Amino acid sequence: MIMGFSIALIVFSLLLMLLVLMHKGKGGGLSDMFGGGMQSSVGGSSVAERNLDRITIVVGTCWFACIVALGLVLKLDR
Repeated sequence: MIMGFSIALIVFSLLLMLLVLMHKGKGGGLSDMFGGGMQSSVGGSSVAERNLDRITIVVGTCWFACIVALGLVLKLDR
């Protein structure tokens, strides 16, 4: 059980990193330092950007739930 939650946590962590890096920079942060602030936004977010936001939130919630479950399993395993 511990091994399953550990593997799931690694997979969710890698997926979450990938999803966060796929977001476009909003400006005013580190993305401006490395040339990300050169683009001008045309308007609101596109459908793809909104879907990426939703997927990121779902994966982040699963990541958090996996951490809590792993903590409980480790605490009860003592």
